[in-house]
Amino acid sequence: MKMNILVTGSKGQLGSELQELSTKSGSQQFFFYDLPDLDITSHDHVDRLCREHRINAIVNCAAYTAVDKAESDADTAYRVNRDGSAVLAECAKEHNALLIHISTDYVFNGESCTPYREKDPASPRGVYGKSKWEGEERIRQIDPSWLIIRTSWLYSAYGANFVKTMLRLGAEREMLSVVVDQIGTPTYAADLAAAIVTILDTCDPARHYQETYHYSNEGVASWYDFAAAIMEISGLSCKVLPIESADYPQVAPRPQFSVLNKSAIKHDWGVAIPNWRDSLSCLLQKIQTHTKA
Repeated sequence: MKMNILVTGSKGQLGSELQELSTKSGSQQFFFYDLPDLDITSHDHVDRLCREHRINAIVNCAAYTAVDKAESDADTAYRVNRDGSAVLAECAKEHNALLIHISTDYVFNGESCTPYREKDPASPRGVYGKSKWEGEERIRQIDPSWLIIRTSWLYSAYGANFVKTMLRLGAEREMLSVVVDQIGTPTYAADLAAAIVTILDTCDPARHYQETYHYSNEGVASWYDFAAAIMEISGLSCKVLPIESADYPQVAPRPQFSVLNKSAIKHDWGVAIPNWRDSLSCLLQKIQTHTKA
């Protein structure tokens, strides 16, 4: 069944990758919106678009993601991440639409030593993680047809992210220091976008979904490993030095370990997940090709 799909946060990394992917596939009809044309905290805004486009599914890529700023701007973080999620859930329920909501590894405290599974207890430490967790919980309470996908360390060719920052600094400096004691997995937003499209293409519109999933690329890395790989693959000569988190203080606490177990999404949806280094190579090649052009 061909569906009409509303994508929120269309100017962000994941929304932009979904837009690029949508131009290569005609299997679904996508409608992309971001501020100021769509405020997800406004029920009237969301309801109007759902009616206008006869929406069958909503993919919520909109979020307040400024992790450190959230500590001093908690009202905005909760308004977007909790209250906006609730509005989308309400409208999805009213219009019998599937809500696919993107969440984060920050719902966990990072004290585990094995990859987090979906049913592991949430214990967010900062405002960003708490606001995202409360957004998840509001969706579950309102209970439209919903799928929550938690991800981590997102990067792409679009927007501001760690890869683009490292490329810029690597070209400017001879040496960089990057934390080595925060462990997780980078996620190429294009891969996550492809997984979402797979779900949209194969889901049953008549079914009432109630599932939480994890998606990141395969493998494990520290931020130091990630930075070193960026320099190596891109051919930059900048040397990366490992430092501890204590040597690089940040306003908001970061999970020390946030590797996600992806068994469920692979089993339920047949999603193939690339290794993080392979996906990083794809992104860097794409950037270099566009730069030469």
